[in-house]
Amino acid sequence: MNIEERYKARIDSMREFTYQWNPETYEDSNKPILKITKSSLGTFNWCKIKYLYNYIQRLPQDQTEAMRKGTVLHNHREDFFKDFDIKKASTMNNSEIIEYCTSLMPVDEYFDISLNVAAFEAQRFTEAQSEDKIDEYLPIVNEGKFDAEIIFRADSSKKYPLSRDYVIHIQGIIDRIFIEDGNLIPFEFKTGGWKDYKTTSMRQEMAFYQLLIENAPDEVLEKNGLTRDMKVTHWGWYYPAANYVFVEKITKRAMTSVMARIVRLIYAYEKNNFTEKFYAPMCSQWCSYYGICPAAQDSSWL
Repeated sequence: MNIEERYKARIDSMREFTYQWNPETYEDSNKPILKITKSSLGTFNWCKIKYLYNYIQRLPQDQTEAMRKGTVLHNHREDFFKDFDIKKASTMNNSEIIEYCTSLMPVDEYFDISLNVAAFEAQRFTEAQSEDKIDEYLPIVNEGKFDAEIIFRADSSKKYPLSRDYVIHIQGIIDRIFIEDGNLIPFEFKTGGWKDYKTTSMRQEMAFYQLLIENAPDEVLEKNGLTRDMKVTHWGWYYPAANYVFVEKITKRAMTSVMARIVRLIYAYEKNNFTEKFYAPMCSQWCSYYGICPAAQDSSWL
């Protein structure tokens, strides 16, 4: 299966629920009316009209180099942990471990980033050996799919009051979950460059993962090798292009922000309000809908 087929299969597996909003035919209030993923929520926060184009109208968008790079490198990282042999690595010295980790990385146009990943993983394995924690080196979850349903009450927000209660289906693929002393650490892998201003958005992404894990039914947890008594205590992210790794204790503020953003998304559906949030230098570079965006065509925004 090539890169494009593998990506399509992963996305197709998440299409059981819908981004469409049909309250007039919503007869069973115990069923979810809407699907929300980390990506869809992030897109809504970035720009409401981009969310409209992408998730509701489902307009096609060209695959950018950044999108392809992300897909390729995520596949490499998933395969690395599938292929890594703990028993074999345990017999190696430091230089041999670096060579072994490098050998698990495909030689392609992103090999420079793969070398950073190999060096990072070799160091992590060596540290796990020295601390007698080799059993915690491999992730307990490697590209795990999670589903959960959450009830949002009409009075969840004073600023964005909803007309009724809603059951929302949240869904996502968590890059990795590591375990340390019985506690869970979801870990995100990013293939772009690191900037300090991304810290806030990363915390919200990780809080979404925490929300998924804590609300997933037992069968979803079991499928991913988890149990109900395991708790998320920390989260982290890794940007190999910048050799940037960060781990911290979970923050309640990030979870509060994620819940508030979900309410705002539901409210936007109720009011059918998906207006643009436009900044020409950034939108022209990163938005594949720039050519049809009303704000981009209006010179008063420039």
